[in-house]
Amino acid sequence: MGLRRVSLLVVLAAALTCAGGAAAAPQELTIAAADGTPLACALVEPDGSPPDGGWPGLLLFHGLDSSHADLEGDAETVFAPAGYASLMCDARGTGGSGGSFGLDGPAEVQDVRDLFAWLAARPEVSDTRIGAVGVSLGGGAVWNAAAAGVPFAAIVPEAARTGLATALAPQGLGKSGPADRFAAKVPTERWDPELAAARAALLGGGPLPAALGAVRSARARLAGLTVPTLIVQGRHDVLFGLDQALAAYGALTGPKRLDVADLGPSEHAALLAETVAWLDRFVRGERNGVGSKASVVLAHDPWDGTATSYPGLPPTRMASVTLPGRTTLIPGMRVSRGARLTGGPNETFGAPTVAVRYTGAHDWDRLVAQVTLAGSRAPIAVGGARVGAESGAVTIRLSSGSVRLPRERRLLVTVGATSPDGTYRAGVGPGARIEIGRLTLTLPLLRR
Repeated sequence: MGLRRVSLLVVLAAALTCAGGAAAAPQELTIAAADGTPLACALVEPDGSPPDGGWPGLLLFHGLDSSHADLEGDAETVFAPAGYASLMCDARGTGGSGGSFGLDGPAEVQDVRDLFAWLAARPEVSDTRIGAVGVSLGGGAVWNAAAAGVPFAAIVPEAARTGLATALAPQGLGKSGPADRFAAKVPTERWDPELAAARAALLGGGPLPAALGAVRSARARLAGLTVPTLIVQGRHDVLFGLDQALAAYGALTGPKRLDVADLGPSEHAALLAETVAWLDRFVRGERNGVGSKASVVLAHDPWDGTATSYPGLPPTRMASVTLPGRTTLIPGMRVSRGARLTGGPNETFGAPTVAVRYTGAHDWDRLVAQVTLAGSRAPIAVGGARVGAESGAVTIRLSSGSVRLPRERRLLVTVGATSPDGTYRAGVGPGARIEIGRLTLTLPLLRR
């Protein structure tokens, strides 16, 4: 299969000491976007004089639950010592920036263009060697801006989505839990009105308006994109699942690499080292051993400092288990059935499905399925789909990920109108009923 075992830590010292520099103190500043919106920013540069042609530059973009200040530490301790000048700003509508929060919409893409131009115009920064790193919300901004033609030399989107509708309302059923949590991170009075209306629909389990999702999704515009891209995606993310990265990996035609990891604190240093090595290769232009051929790196679960590398997407096989039974559900009820895979340990890679046979659906318009390990509350995968007929079958595509399944450990498949983990909170109304029959769980497993 051409796979190899690699350590994600062995390059850390080399990556962080290749430039041997330090960082000057962050410069806190305000940059006006093209429409006049003030953006709260910071600039962190290496200490000392810039090289001929200027320092290579980076735009850093934060996640929804953080701000530009949370990026300053990595800018000072990692990117500046490696020789990069980093600009980071609060997304519009968040933190100290003005404007309305648009969830990586057209205004945010224009902001990225403006920030790129601002950094490129600095005399101490190269105007041809600028990369971008973004996490979650910020990763979406990186994807959308790159797809819109912002001329990055290389990008590193982490834990990000490429399709908004497939992330927030797969199969037309809105993830009401995340939609509710978004308001806890950014007050709704700071939201773009169109986005606020879409959130209200998601809270009821409704679909995402097609036009709103399309302008905030890069997926349809990634085919043929050649910018060198290091995609970092989480193993266990039920919101922005592995499918978001796999779609991009399949579409990109330039140098690309997919790192699948836990994204926990213990891996942070190793992932930063991978990021610096990628930027050194494609922004700075060093011949540092980072290849331009496509590859997939799968960190071990649980994280032990090592990973397995594949020359492309790892081969998988499908394993199915049928769970018979007949259970009548009313609002507030769920049914759980146990399944056991033979052999193992196994490891998923991709999106499981749960096929549900049902009858007697009365005012019951949705079915949600969640798979967990017996004795654990953390979901392996979760998903939902619409029910449109009184009787029939529906196949629920669950969140895509890569999770280790211990040998002979029982799995629990839970089906209802809501999910135990809170991803799907909007249920059915009083008086609704449905009879759940046979369930079929299908898992994509790595071939060993």
